[in-house]
Amino acid sequence: MRCQPDEQLQVYNWLKIKQLCLLCDEPADSAHSLCVSCESELPWLGARCQVCALPLPHAGLTCGGCLRRAPRFDRVEAPWRYAFPVDNLITRFKHQAKWPLGRLLGELLSHHLLHAFDEGLARPDLLLPVPLAERRQRQRGFNQAALLAQWLSEQLQLPLQHHWLQRVIDTPAQQQLDAATRKRNLRRAFALAPASAVSGLHLALVDDVLTTGATAESLARLLKQAGAARVDIYCLARTPKPGD
Repeated sequence: MRCQPDEQLQVYNWLKIKQLCLLCDEPADSAHSLCVSCESELPWLGARCQVCALPLPHAGLTCGGCLRRAPRFDRVEAPWRYAFPVDNLITRFKHQAKWPLGRLLGELLSHHLLHAFDEGLARPDLLLPVPLAERRQRQRGFNQAALLAQWLSEQLQLPLQHHWLQRVIDTPAQQQLDAATRKRNLRRAFALAPASAVSGLHLALVDDVLTTGATAESLARLLKQAGAARVDIYCLARTPKPGD
């Protein structure tokens, strides 16, 4: 007696399995593990500064900070404001190793960037993840920026260099520091690996959240001093000004 079905009659249903929304557990009716309702309710970043992506009341403007002193990076691209539930999803990905949440956010970021490329945003020559201090990476087990950069590299078909940027000083955590302290905190914290060849390239730094922009500014300055032609920032979320 044969207990296995005929090979020609086998039916593989794994392609038909409906995914559940990672936010509400209802069937996900899109290509992502996210239902249309939850996706529409994410804190999408609307009007923002044309340079640093700071949320603004009206579109097509440049914020006062960038007008007073233009940053060393050229443009920030982020799909969301750092607000619920995106802030919670990033925290769970970053500090609780919930990789499916990070992968979901990374896929949505890649779709945002593909749309931006179609709208005229210049494609970079390669991606560079923001480096994490060795001690912090050992504690966490991974670098969330490196994972995001890997996923973006696959989705956008862009080359990736994991080791060109190095964090040579293990600075204290940035989350609770003001802008001035963050800048002092990051002085000489980063370096380029000896084999790096950034001269003349359009580069995109990948990170999870842009807050004051101190890390992005420090890395962009380093890359521009080494001859990079342009440095953009790709991140999941942009924090608004306190009180906004």
